[in-house]
Amino acid sequence: MKRRSGKNISAVWGYVVFFVVIALIITLSIPIYDYARQKSGGDKVVMSVVMLLVILFLAGLGVLVDVIRRKLVFEKPLDQIRQATESIAKGDFSVRLNTDSRLDFGGYDEIMQNINIMAQELSKSEILKSDFIANVSHELKTPLAVIQSYCQLLQEKNLEEGERIKYAQALIQASRKLTALITNILKLNKLENQQILTDFEDVKINSQLEELIVNYIDAIEEKGIEIEVDLQDVTVNSVAGYLEIVWSNLLSNAIKFTDSGGKIKVSAKQIDGKVEVSVSDSGVGMTPETGKRIFEKFYQGDTSHTQEGNGLGLALVKKVIDKLGGSISVSSELGKGSTFTVTI
Repeated sequence: MKRRSGKNISAVWGYVVFFVVIALIITLSIPIYDYARQKSGGDKVVMSVVMLLVILFLAGLGVLVDVIRRKLVFEKPLDQIRQATESIAKGDFSVRLNTDSRLDFGGYDEIMQNINIMAQELSKSEILKSDFIANVSHELKTPLAVIQSYCQLLQEKNLEEGERIKYAQALIQASRKLTALITNILKLNKLENQQILTDFEDVKINSQLEELIVNYIDAIEEKGIEIEVDLQDVTVNSVAGYLEIVWSNLLSNAIKFTDSGGKIKVSAKQIDGKVEVSVSDSGVGMTPETGKRIFEKFYQGDTSHTQEGNGLGLALVKKVIDKLGGSISVSSELGKGSTFTVTI
């Protein structure tokens, strides 16, 4: 952190004051000594008493100056820091310390700036936490309301078989959405609290993607989607389970947002010692504004597919990629599809 200009000179002002006071005592002592000697006719006792009083007075003046300096430079910022930390400890993250003073607080000003940054970050975290809880509550209410409604309908005695099957399917869909939401929340929470990743191993990316495509082949064929695969034989040292989360979310999103008869392309290649995986689709695409927010928790740019997701998939993907030390980017155009590119 760079310190403010103009404070470097004032950093030593305490020492300057000390030496000025000493010099002042010596400078004033000489003429006072001569004056006392003339008035007392050279009486050493009188001269000693006068000089003692003068030295005590000047020394007291120096102590007073030093007390004022300490109050301004040490006690004042310490009191501000103490009050600020007490407020933060009580949950008030709006507190801000004034760091624009011309005085240099001997390093305390940097502590005050750091406290301001800490309070600001804690405030952001609190807002995100509140938003997250609000979003989770909203997302939980929707499938629970569906489950409750259809359970009540299933209790009707004269319910036709077709209606019963329809309601049962709606219950299954709602329960699956609820399960996916809770699973993603738990995964996100684990990633956000896990400082060190373990279980690193050599992972064949092409094999992972091939197995995943096979798992989704029914959904791909059901929508009549054409899939193009271009997979080089590439291996990375990473965490296999986390990479599967990334590929699964990207491919399922591509299928979800691609209309019947569309096209999906999955590729994996090695470039300059890094592995690059891309998943492209010819689906609905997105606006630049949506692209900027696509990795936010619970954000769903295409509201027509809200029943098929919960807005946590890409947030989870971004968190995984960040943890693994990679990067992810998206290029898209509304109505012309999207391409997600992951570099590890």
